[in-house]
Amino acid sequence: MPYRYLDELSFADIGFQARGGSLEDCFASAWEATLEVMVRSCARLEEKVGREIALEAPALDLLLFELLQKLIYFKDAERLFLNLKSLRIDGRKGGYKLEGWAVGTRIDPARQELGLDVKAVTLHRFALKPTAKGWQATVILDV
Repeated sequence: MPYRYLDELSFADIGFQARGGSLEDCFASAWEATLEVMVRSCARLEEKVGREIALEAPALDLLLFELLQKLIYFKDAERLFLNLKSLRIDGRKGGYKLEGWAVGTRIDPARQELGLDVKAVTLHRFALKPTAKGWQATVILDV
């Protein structure tokens, strides 16, 4: 499992650390950890709808924050649970750009085992840092 939940980060919310050998892997692990809070067995979601994701941010940690917020937005605004299928991050003058593709299905409590409703990603203790084996993100979700 490329992520682990951390009870000591927050008493009222959900905290986790996600890892990856590349930025893309770390970002995908962070989304998987977020999605797993909202729906059990997220890897088995049907692939009925897709959404393109294009984001820009001045810093890598803010790019991760924006990605997680964007996918939570899809859950709230369009009633979609989405798995990331592809992701590419590029540095550019003045910041970073992310392009990706996510697929999934409409939320259906009759067919899915729902978990907690994630309202947002918080900036409290939010971090993204390089490690000897790649990258690690620390995230707290407001539930």
